[in-house]
Amino acid sequence: MKEIVNKVAGSGLVNFDISDLVPKGKRLGIDIKDFLWEGMILKEKDFREKIKNIDEEIYRDAYVYIYCSEDVIIPLWAYFLITSKITDAAKKIVFGNREDLEVLLMHNAIQTYDFSELRDKRVLVKGCSDELIPNNAYVELVEQLKPLVKSLMFGEACSNVPIFKN
Repeated sequence: MKEIVNKVAGSGLVNFDISDLVPKGKRLGIDIKDFLWEGMILKEKDFREKIKNIDEEIYRDAYVYIYCSEDVIIPLWAYFLITSKITDAAKKIVFGNREDLEVLLMHNAIQTYDFSELRDKRVLVKGCSDELIPNNAYVELVEQLKPLVKSLMFGEACSNVPIFKN
């Protein structure tokens, strides 16, 4: 009887799952529309009162994105006030939508990750993930890996796309 050999395990191929870099924690959005008079007008006195009543504990250790779902003009100081209220509780606060938040979080994760363990290795970046990975994260990952790795592939061991060889 012939022994079954795992050729992938013996190939020296290193699997890299980019979803391992996704920061863990809750994501919360703050819609400025909820702080406007009739959802349309920013009245400074009312706005300041609503900001003062925010329970910042809701945002404890959360990644927060601030946006406005209505097409209204919001003065920049309004973002200052909201950020100032929750900055001691939140892990990170950004202006924009959820996708903007994820792009920034992945950017920070990729820029601070130590890829030295992959130097001169044949690397396969996992193609499927349960996490939503922004496309920009893959672009930044290639920028980081190109000068380090021997070769880069994308996909799964059984069906991958060669990206480059050094």
